[in-house]
Amino acid sequence: MSRILIVDDEPAIGWSLRELLSDEGHDVVVAADVPTALEAAHQGRPDAILLDVRLGSGDGLVAVPDLRAAAGPVPIVVMTAFGNLDTAVRAVQAGAFDYLTKPFDMERVVSVLRRAVAERPGDLKADQPAEAASELVLVGSSPPMQEIFKQIALVAGHDLPVLITGPTGTGKDVVARAIHAHGPRQPGPLVATNLAALAPGVVESELFGHARGAFTGAVADRAGLFELANGGTIFLDEIGEAPADVQVKLLRVLETGGVTRVGEATPQIVNVRVIAATNRNLAQGVQAGTFREDLYHRLRVFPITMPALSERPGDIEPLAQHFLARSIRGPLQPASSQVMSAEFLAALRDRDWPGNVRELKHAIEYAAVVARRGKLRPEHLPAPDRPGTSGTAAGIESAARAVAAAVKEWSAAARRELAALPEPDLHHRAIQLVEGTLLREALAHTGGNRTAAARLLGLDRATLRTKLRSLGIDD
Repeated sequence: MSRILIVDDEPAIGWSLRELLSDEGHDVVVAADVPTALEAAHQGRPDAILLDVRLGSGDGLVAVPDLRAAAGPVPIVVMTAFGNLDTAVRAVQAGAFDYLTKPFDMERVVSVLRRAVAERPGDLKADQPAEAASELVLVGSSPPMQEIFKQIALVAGHDLPVLITGPTGTGKDVVARAIHAHGPRQPGPLVATNLAALAPGVVESELFGHARGAFTGAVADRAGLFELANGGTIFLDEIGEAPADVQVKLLRVLETGGVTRVGEATPQIVNVRVIAATNRNLAQGVQAGTFREDLYHRLRVFPITMPALSERPGDIEPLAQHFLARSIRGPLQPASSQVMSAEFLAALRDRDWPGNVRELKHAIEYAAVVARRGKLRPEHLPAPDRPGTSGTAAGIESAARAVAAAVKEWSAAARRELAALPEPDLHHRAIQLVEGTLLREALAHTGGNRTAAARLLGLDRATLRTKLRSLGIDD
C-alpha cells in the first residue's frame, strides 16, 4: 500500500480522487492548501503527490521546492484545468513526474500513479522555471495538444535532434521556435530556412557556405546558415526536399559537428542543435530511395507529430479567438471590441480545414477585415479553398460511400475465403472489424481519454471498457 498526498482546493475533485485511489489500495491524504500539505508530508512521507497548479489565488508549482523539502524526492504529478505550453514547461522544469489536464480520465490517473510509485525517482531536482517567450503561442487544451506541450517541455532542455512531422499548416515552425525558446540555447541564434524555397543549385551553399572563387563572381568567403547558427539552433523546414548530395553533408554535420564550405576541404566545427520538419512521410521516402535511412534515424532521435486540426476540434474556438485578438491589435489597427457571433463559431466548427491552423488563421483575418470592426458572421468567411469541403455533411457522405465500397470489397473477399467454413460468421467478423477501428480512432482522437471517447461514441464508460476488452484493445 502506498501513501498518496493530494493537494487540490476543489472538494469534489479531492473526494473523487480519494475514493478512486482508496479503491486501488492506497492510503490517501487530501490537503486543500500548501500549509496543510506540508504538515501532512511532515507527519507521514508520501510515496507520490498529486498537485494542482491553481490553489485558490496561488500557484501550486511555486510550492514544489517546499514539498520536496518536506517529503523528499518523491514523484509529483501536476494537475491543471488550464493547460498550456508555459505550464507544461514549468511543470517539467520543476521536476514533475507527469502532467495531467482536467477533466482527466480516472483510469489514466491510476495508471500514472502506478508508474510513479513503481519508479520512485531517487534524485529529482527542481530548477527555476523559464520565462515563456510571449510571441510564441501554441493554443489548445485538447489532449493531442497537451501531449505536444509535454513533448516540447521534455525535449527543450536537451540537445537531441528533433524531427517534427505533420500536415501542412499545423504549426511545426512554432513548435521548433518554442523548443529553442524554452531551452538553454535560447540566448543564441535561431536560424530557420525552408529547403523547398531554395533552388536546388544553391541549397548546399546556403546551408554550408562557400569559399572565395567557389562560384563565378564570388569575391569573398560566405558563411552558411550552420555557421550563423553556431551556439544556437538551426531549423530545417521541409527537410524532405533536401537533394541527395546535401543529405550526405547533413549526415556528416550531425555525426561530426563539422561544416565544410563549398570550395574548401577543411571542415569548421560548429555547435548547433538541429530541428527539422516535414509534411512528407520520410519512412516512405527511405523505402523509395529518395531519403537516406541513416539521416532519417539521425534526425528522428526525438520525433514530434503535430495533429491535424480535425483531430482537435475543441481547439477551433480558442484558436479563432486568439487569431482575432491578434488581428485587431496590430500596429495599424485602432482599438476594437470585435467579437464573433455564435453563428460564426458554429460555421467554423462545421467547416473542414484542410489547411489546418494556418487556413483557420487566414480565414479569421479575412473575416475581421470584411466585417469592418463589426460582429463576425458566417457570411464574412472566405470561400473554401477546395470545392466540396465547406462543411462536414459533404465529407461524411463521401466517406460513407467509401465505407460502403470497402464493405463490398471485404464481403466478396470474405465469401471467397470463409464460405467453406462450418460457421463463416461474416456478420460478427465485419462488426468486430468496423467497431474495433471506430473505437481505436475515437481513443486516438481524444488522446486516450476514455471518458471523452465514450461521450464521442455515445456510450457510457463501462460499456466502452467492456467493448475494448472484448476486442483485445484494453490496455
